[in-house]
Amino acid sequence: MSRIVRFDHVGVTVQDLDHVTAFFVGLGLEVEGRMFVEGEFIDTVIAIPDSRTEIVMLRTPDGGTGVELSSFVRPDPEPGSPAAMANELGLRSLSFEVDDLQAHVDRLAAQGYGLIGGIGQYEGSWRMAYVRGPEGIIVALAERIN
Repeated sequence: MSRIVRFDHVGVTVQDLDHVTAFFVGLGLEVEGRMFVEGEFIDTVIAIPDSRTEIVMLRTPDGGTGVELSSFVRPDPEPGSPAAMANELGLRSLSFEVDDLQAHVDRLAAQGYGLIGGIGQYEGSWRMAYVRGPEGIIVALAERIN
């Protein structure tokens, strides 16, 4: 029987690749690579003929699961819902464990990225907050406290 080997990455389509990349690098992710992809391979996989996209692959410092940011050159990107809330169908959030939640929240707030709600605590073991990042991306930040 076939099986999944590992969880490799999550893909997020964005408008401003440089801005969103800088946001995630500021959180602590590292750029693994950047390139353009076009041709038969991508046209076949995504079923969009004559497509061209620029991709930045980011990874956590430990080399774990990645974030693939993709910005389409062609066709033009389709607008999403930048004010989506957690109950909207589809990808809800990208979640990262951090070492100092309040410091991350304060730094992001200084850059104009605010909390969606507040900082919550779960059963004395986690503190967590949702931050609205660039282009409406919800970033969940969680700090282990026990």
